[in-house]
Amino acid sequence: MRRVAVLGALLAALPTPVLAQGTVTSVAPDSVAVSVYRAPDRDSDEAMDLDWLQGYALVTEKRTVAIPAGRSVIRFEGVAAGLFPESAIVTGLPSGVREKNLDADLLSPRSLYARAFGRPVIVRRTFPGSGKVTEERAVIRSGAGGAAILQTAAGFEVANCAGRQDTLVYDGVPADLSARPTLSIETEAASAQNVTVSLSYLAWGFDWQTNYVIAMNPDGRTADVAAWVTLASSDSTSFFNAETALIAGKVNREDTEPGVAPTGGELILQCYLQSLVPPPAPPPPPPMPVMAPAAMMESADIVVTARRMEMNAPVSVQQEGLGDLKLYRVPVPVTVAAKAQKQVVLAQKKGVKFEALYRADVYGDSVGDVRQLLRTRNRKEEGLGLPLPGGPVAVFEEQGGTMLLSGEGGLPDKAEGEDVEIELAASTQVTAETEELSGDERSRTIELVARNARPVPIRFEARIAVSASAHLAGSSRTLQRKDGRSIWAVSIPANGTASMTYKIVKSD
Repeated sequence: MRRVAVLGALLAALPTPVLAQGTVTSVAPDSVAVSVYRAPDRDSDEAMDLDWLQGYALVTEKRTVAIPAGRSVIRFEGVAAGLFPESAIVTGLPSGVREKNLDADLLSPRSLYARAFGRPVIVRRTFPGSGKVTEERAVIRSGAGGAAILQTAAGFEVANCAGRQDTLVYDGVPADLSARPTLSIETEAASAQNVTVSLSYLAWGFDWQTNYVIAMNPDGRTADVAAWVTLASSDSTSFFNAETALIAGKVNREDTEPGVAPTGGELILQCYLQSLVPPPAPPPPPPMPVMAPAAMMESADIVVTARRMEMNAPVSVQQEGLGDLKLYRVPVPVTVAAKAQKQVVLAQKKGVKFEALYRADVYGDSVGDVRQLLRTRNRKEEGLGLPLPGGPVAVFEEQGGTMLLSGEGGLPDKAEGEDVEIELAASTQVTAETEELSGDERSRTIELVARNARPVPIRFEARIAVSASAHLAGSSRTLQRKDGRSIWAVSIPANGTASMTYKIVKSD
């Protein structure tokens, strides 16, 4: 297999496409705002899948355009490749929009070859060894996949065969092939004028999440908390110095199919040496394929934008209401880069009060895993008191002068004033088990035993629930009530044990 060399310099030297009279091109926006919506089917405390970004963005651009009198076409270059054409709204034009179209076929060796089917080209042939170079006219008679079949004065031939290297030289570039994703609209004006238009549209292939890093202090009761927002884009367009907002919550959108990504890419053709006959005309091209997100993200870079902030300094991120959703404004303009990730500091808080404990869920006489838990309230009194978008959490503790990862969990969206519980991994040092001490057809007496194998005291909680046809008739320890469950809270000494009994009685 060999590549048909379509030289970049050759493409650059091709004449500029001739556009229809009255065509105006807007190369880039004057300003841009990007609001990124989380993937609707992903839980807020679940990490996003960088190989398949299922969120989307609302992009709003301001552009200054000089429109001529009469009917004209305005081409907005540099829009998102994953733009939903049906969502595009253009305001600020004298007579509105008559027609709009996403020019999703981008200029590339493959698309240029495909558009040249049945058209004349120049074949430049280089013969190895002698270095001899010849040129002759030919007509492309095959599609962009497989062998490149050319019709010359001598008949039908296959490019890149018989030890040659063939280069295709094109007379020009089709007018509808653009080097950048382009949205074109048709409008009409009574007179020539400069206008500032607003272009808004939805685009797929974006997502965001918040990452929390909690560094526990030696006292075991406070921690330093750093919050970062990670923006991810699988789109081929970058948005520079964008006013960026993050939308949390689920939007009910009926269309679940992603938009059409631009086609393009390299041209890879084979030498096919069987006997050649004039091929039939190719069928109409299929719908343009959607670029696989995995391929989009292969070369993704991570760019970190760190804003210098003093510990406990006021956080400039503001939560705003957006119907039933939550909107978080990023404190500084950022560049939402193509096929990349960017992290932006949201907050840094020092000395946040946390209660570290272990918790197990008990249902009747069955007990689940004991899990580590960090608990606080999202209030200024505890050192927080700010909007907390959901996301993964990493907890570190100092061990021998080194900060080591001690657990990972997730945090759902939390507004100011709400309780915060971060559940970490199942514990191997704190365990719980139940045993039925006695029972009959109407009642059972259960013993719950919790054991602490750690060399330090710990706090332990058991959340006890029973079926709807039964109730707790009594217990050997004082129980609290929260969220419909009975709570047994106890301190267990180092290498110690704690136990309680309770009775489950069938309801009448």
